[in-house]
Amino acid sequence: MFAKPVPGRTTAAAEGDVVVLLIGMRINHFRGVHHWFPVLLAMPRMLRELSRDKSRGLLGYTLLTGSPRTYYVVQYWESKEKLYAYASAPDMFHRTAWARINRTERKSRQHVGLWHETYIVPEGSYESIYADMPPYGLSAATGVLPVGGRGRSAAERLAHRSGAKPARPAR
Repeated sequence: MFAKPVPGRTTAAAEGDVVVLLIGMRINHFRGVHHWFPVLLAMPRMLRELSRDKSRGLLGYTLLTGSPRTYYVVQYWESKEKLYAYASAPDMFHRTAWARINRTERKSRQHVGLWHETYIVPEGSYESIYADMPPYGLSAATGVLPVGGRGRSAAERLAHRSGAKPARPAR
């Protein structure tokens, strides 16, 4: 249940482009529990479904809260194609949940807000560092490397390219 910290400084083992989906909800009116509670319960069900089938492309996720009204998930995906495929798959719960939300949208919109943002981050446009942390965020999704494997500075880590040999440190 409690992840053990990895001693020292580490970085995420991500290779290639990174697909990040931020998705969440905001409770606009607490009294409309029957409108927002089913929405709140839908995301854990989708995450369980995706976690059971790694071939769907979800690499990892972090559940977060922004306030007592706002709940969201940071998700890391293998590719935008796998994200799109899950979102439109007729045999997956997302399709059922989205159809239900669309049927009740006029009534529930005033009670619950929904949002998502998708980012396709090209290789060389992301970097990470974790100090005495258990795997978290991108490193929990893609694995952990000693920070020296990607460079000691943010600039060196941003310059990393898959399959490229690390640059020799300056003397």
